Amino acid sequence: MTAPALSARPEEDRPPKVRIRSAAALFEPAILRRAAVAAFAKLDPRVMIRIPVMFVVEIGSVITTVDFFARPDLFVGLVALWLWATVLFANFAEAVAEGRGKAQADTLRKARKDTVACRLRTNGTTEEIPSTQLKVGDRCVVSADQVIPGDGDVIEGIAVVDESAITGESAPVMRESGGDRFAVTGGTIVLSDQITVQITSSPGETFLDRMIALVEGASRQKTPNEIALDILIAGMTLILLVTVVTLQPMAVYDKAIQSTAVLVALFVCLAPTTIGGLLSAIGIAGMDRMVQRNVLAMSGRAVEAAGDCSTLLLDKTGTITYGNRMAAELIPLRGVTEREVAEAALLSSVADETPEGRSIVDFAQERSR
Repeated sequence: MTAPALSARPEEDRPPKVRIRSAAALFEPAILRRAAVAAFAKLDPRVMIRIPVMFVVEIGSVITTVDFFARPDLFVGLVALWLWATVLFANFAEAVAEGRGKAQADTLRKARKDTVACRLRTNGTTEEIPSTQLKVGDRCVVSADQVIPGDGDVIEGIAVVDESAITGESAPVMRESGGDRFAVTGGTIVLSDQITVQITSSPGETFLDRMIALVEGASRQKTPNEIALDILIAGMTLILLVTVVTLQPMAVYDKAIQSTAVLVALFVCLAPTTIGGLLSAIGIAGMDRMVQRNVLAMSGRAVEAAGDCSTLLLDKTGTITYGNRMAAELIPLRGVTEREVAEAALLSSVADETPEGRSIVDFAQERSR
């Protein structure tokens, strides 16, 4: 899917479409700088607790650091250093994976801010304001070669609209007031005539805002495999933590007391810190690879499914559909028999070659016998 053009300023005849930035290198200096700062910001326990094993490693890092400053020792200092390096590396890997999505989302945000809306005043005049300031109920006038500033309904006029940036459909569509096709999406382009649009989405809830959230990975849902792996890692963390803690009483009984640094280091060596630290980064990286190919995956499961595909065939709109809707029941109105409904449905669908239309014909023929 391509990101919509979001500039209402006519550049010659029509504003150009822009694509989500996909050429940014993974190790772009700007992304690395942002990731380095984010790696320290993610040390917040409220963030780290999402991954139990890394949360416990962070606690161990704090304990060994305090132990080092209380009683300076080279071994304890090296253990503390490696523990902090482990936690920061996990945060950095996740931040780098997020960095690409944030850079792409910034491109969309910048374009959205450049959109100018001609809002109608109560006296019938118009004023130009940024599209981000539009509220539900505002009315905007959109003329030919201008970008529709927000999601809404056409309440006046009729126009041809290019929705290819949103739906992938190359053919322009007609949008008019009072008909079935009156809804318009922010970011699409009016090709001819003029319409008045009443905004129906609040700031932050438009289609483009949802697209930005998807690009950033903020709304990515975990797959069953990820949930199962999270549960496994949490269980292993608890088991290993209990195991390491119970070693100290045995060591005391055997008169071989171990230092806190040794116990913490043992836990980190046994725990699956690598999987726990990179799990989030793996999921975000999968979303990023989809975005590089201008595809927005609505869930983590879709990303996993895409990993098993080598060839993907789509229709001209770029959507994946499966026509399996079948007629199941005839509901007649008062005074109308079911046989009459079946005959009417048969006549209206006999020329429909879609799977749904054929199912209506078959169902109606069966009921009209």
